[in-house]
Amino acid sequence: MSDTVQPAKRPARKTWNYTPALPIRLAPYWDWPLRPLESVFYLLKSWNPVAMRFVMLLAAIATWLWFTPDIERAKTVAFGWVFEVWLRNFLILTGVAGGLHLFLLRFRLQGDDYRYDLRPMARGAKVFSFKNQVYDNMFWSFVALQFWTFWECLMWWSYANGWATMITFDRNPVWFVALIVLIPIWAGFHFYWFHRLLHVGRLYTWVHAWHHKNINTGPWSGLAMHPVESFFLMFDTMIFFLVPAHPIHVLFLLFHHGIGAPTSHAGFERLKVGGRDSFEVGDFFHQLHHKFFDCNYGTWETPWDGWFRTFHDGTPEGDAEVKQRRMQLWTK
Repeated sequence: MSDTVQPAKRPARKTWNYTPALPIRLAPYWDWPLRPLESVFYLLKSWNPVAMRFVMLLAAIATWLWFTPDIERAKTVAFGWVFEVWLRNFLILTGVAGGLHLFLLRFRLQGDDYRYDLRPMARGAKVFSFKNQVYDNMFWSFVALQFWTFWECLMWWSYANGWATMITFDRNPVWFVALIVLIPIWAGFHFYWFHRLLHVGRLYTWVHAWHHKNINTGPWSGLAMHPVESFFLMFDTMIFFLVPAHPIHVLFLLFHHGIGAPTSHAGFERLKVGGRDSFEVGDFFHQLHHKFFDCNYGTWETPWDGWFRTFHDGTPEGDAEVKQRRMQLWTK
């Protein structure tokens, strides 16, 4: 009998520094049989005042009231009003992505509290422009800013010239409010199918792979993507050529990408301001997509990942399911 001492097994490395309560769940709106009471509670929870959705709606209202050129000026394409829109979007993007980066990663004002992945942003990596993940992400985010401004200005020109139908709250209060509730679902619908397409064949290798260089994400990673992808990211605003809406709805949808992408990629679940838990920012649902690649293509509010068996609930059992799916694909 050997007296050789076997080396102790190294403990498994933790995948995450922090996670929300697991398993994460998809919204109950699409369950069968229907669960109306649970759906109402879920909807109310998603609209709580410290959720990013509510903040984006307030930002859309404020932007329309005080920081958007008069629609009458948009009848003719002119440098003046287009530049005003561009400058305002530049300040929003820099304020949100840059502010979060400084708060969370540069000055580390809440340390690693609520941080999903402890790995730092990459430096010296040839895969990134300038060999620096943050500089790369900033550059391509500012490229995406040009398309954000393009789609917005196209909508203002369309409203001014009667190509799109504008409503008001006074004349259409029910539809006005209903559309606010429906916009996040529409954004999730567009994102899932557009995103799913980008994971196919050469569209992935030529286009979407640029975004997936960011396995560990930061606020500037959200809009850091190939120009083809950033051009079509906000194409969902074209729904307003078919659906009567108000400019607040347009801005609210655009902010799902322009503000929602930097916050959802922040890498932190929440912000702590003054030592207290404050705003929800991160999106662990999408963080799982960056980590495991072939799951969670959409949003937690839409059913597609559940229906097409690409949902990852964040648990170790979910990790195993993703690996099993890969094995099945490789063996076919």
